[in-house]
Amino acid sequence: MNKLIYRLQTACQPAAHLDWWISWGGIFLGCLILAAGFVFFINPYNIVPGGVYGASIVLHNLFPSIQVGTFGYMFDVPLLILSAILLGAKLGARTLVAALTTPFLMNVISSWAYPSQEALEKLDPQQLLGGCMDMSDHLMLTCIIGATIIGVGSGIVVRNQATTGGSDIIAMILQKYAHIRFSNAILLVDATVVSFGLVVIGFGVGSATDMSQPSWHLSFYSLIAIFVISRVLAYVINGAKEDKLLFVISDKKMVELHRFILKDLDRTATCIKSSGLYTGAEKEMLFLVVSHKEVTSVKHKIKEADPRAFVVVTDAYDTFGEGWKNLPSKDELQPE
Repeated sequence: MNKLIYRLQTACQPAAHLDWWISWGGIFLGCLILAAGFVFFINPYNIVPGGVYGASIVLHNLFPSIQVGTFGYMFDVPLLILSAILLGAKLGARTLVAALTTPFLMNVISSWAYPSQEALEKLDPQQLLGGCMDMSDHLMLTCIIGATIIGVGSGIVVRNQATTGGSDIIAMILQKYAHIRFSNAILLVDATVVSFGLVVIGFGVGSATDMSQPSWHLSFYSLIAIFVISRVLAYVINGAKEDKLLFVISDKKMVELHRFILKDLDRTATCIKSSGLYTGAEKEMLFLVVSHKEVTSVKHKIKEADPRAFVVVTDAYDTFGEGWKNLPSKDELQPE
């Protein structure tokens, strides 16, 4: 009994901190934004942005009486059970809540946004919010807006250490048992879903709607949506990756540059002893990371210190350490 009480107390401890409430609030906010992006900009136009909800949009065309969010449940619940069996408790409570909340919100928003059951089954954009959001003549715009909103919502969820499940679970299973890289597994899942959409929506195979004019071109919008979602998602999680990595090699000891880095930039760098392959002469090599705004001033200072210096400037994919981001914990989700 005492052990049970102790476990309950330990489990409830995080709830005493404001950060815990903010984090869970972020998950629900992300799910709401994600669901709204699908309902208002993706579902009515049969754009299939891969993943579980892309497959749900395709299945809704085959069975219009079942809402997209309900199909999401039909995918998510078995996948969550499968992940518990094959991956253990790797996903956690946050992902479980996010995966079940998103399709629920999608159904609630859809029922509110359409005036009748018939309009809901057709997902008719002319009846969406009384027709004030009909963007049928602007498919590229609605594709980009919808994908951006979905990317923002997904990014907020992931930043709060959760995912919406779905294709992520399939990718993790493929990674573990088929030894396919996670990014390639996601690509494989999305490609399969888009191909499914091309057959059903594009060419009208088995579709319950009138397909006298096939909409195969929607697959191109689907690919654009997938790309935009991935870029926005990465941006929301990581921010703009504008850090620059510099290698500076000189025959001189660049004291003025050292002082500039330490005093003016308030940064540090690593001095590496090096030598020329051809001459064998000793050289000084500086290794430093700066923001993109600081690159120009660093290059000017290098030119002052040694106009003949050899300089390489490249993008830093991610930067951790003092003055930058903290290294992620073992269980922290990473987008890429």
